[in-house]
Amino acid sequence: MKKNGTITILRKELARFFGDRRMLISIIIPGILIYVLYSFMGSALHTQFSTEDVSVSAAVVNLPASLESTMASTVGVTEYESEAEAMQGISAETADICVVFPADFDEKVALYDVSSGAAAPMVEIYYSSASESSLLGFELVSSLLDEYETSLVNKWDINAGAAVYDLISETDQTGSIFSMMLPMLLLIFLYSGCMAVGAEAIAGEKERGTIATMLITPVGRNSIAMGKIAAVSILGLISAASSTLGIIFSLPKLMSMDSMNISGGFYSMREYLMLGGVILSTVLVLVALICVISALAKSAKEAQTMLVPLMIVVMFVGVSSMFGGAAQTELYYYLIPLYNSVQCMSAILSFSASSGHIVLCIVSNIAFAGIGAWVLTRMFHSERIMFSK
Repeated sequence: MKKNGTITILRKELARFFGDRRMLISIIIPGILIYVLYSFMGSALHTQFSTEDVSVSAAVVNLPASLESTMASTVGVTEYESEAEAMQGISAETADICVVFPADFDEKVALYDVSSGAAAPMVEIYYSSASESSLLGFELVSSLLDEYETSLVNKWDINAGAAVYDLISETDQTGSIFSMMLPMLLLIFLYSGCMAVGAEAIAGEKERGTIATMLITPVGRNSIAMGKIAAVSILGLISAASSTLGIIFSLPKLMSMDSMNISGGFYSMREYLMLGGVILSTVLVLVALICVISALAKSAKEAQTMLVPLMIVVMFVGVSSMFGGAAQTELYYYLIPLYNSVQCMSAILSFSASSGHIVLCIVSNIAFAGIGAWVLTRMFHSERIMFSK
């Protein structure tokens, strides 16, 4: 029985948890509530600040005579002699978008033969998806040009070149909504999920007096400690997954960005695997810390009180993703528990992750979790800690 003691404790803890519908709902319902609440807030904000009230200014180069009146009736137009001058308008925030027409646009369109197979004249529209007015300007001008092009049997293209037209991707990618906010939210909800089940895992047993019965069974104390950690890790991941999915699905609506088509579809399997590895290793660290504190407490309520300082630390570390720009490059940052996870998440979500940093983070997290597990097993061998009243 000692040989399979960890599995025995793991099964017991999971059976106890999943057998209680109230406890099961407690880890799933937060994600649902987050999605409903944030989606409602986002829809309300989107309605309150509708795009009808947003004015759009366009810096235009080589504006053709055939589109002067149509463009002027759609957006505020300021003409420039060169693309460089027009782009300075965006940099100075005096223009929301930059529209560049080829020189002699009307003449080239009139001479273009669709059946020739040659490249069609191309209109370039530079914008920033981080700005509501800039994104709206892109959509308005694109729609205007598409309608006009259709009447001329597809005689030009829009943004068909290899250049980067969404300026946020080029100049502010590391400050995007995903790389800035999601690491903070992920860490906070990972901690909340682990705390919801971890605070009661050992302290609750001590409070009910069942820990004494468990310790005199044939199951070794090391196995009991490891079984507890394994069970809390699984349950913490389920809770964190529920809350995280609620945030991911509701974030576009919360930020009134439905039209931006924000999704995780542009991330490859590599990013998902790296993020999964970081999250899993982070949960192990959090579980080890929470279980050690739970073992020190005399009751579940006392454990929750003792976990408040750790929660403050987690929130402070999570907020660090909102500041400081790109992820750290020095290796020693990835040896710091929790902070290394935030840095890795930020780098992964901004497509700037280093495989070496990710591996170092995961290995160091597993090492810290191992130290925490060892400390917990030593605590289980202490009669003074386990039977404190």
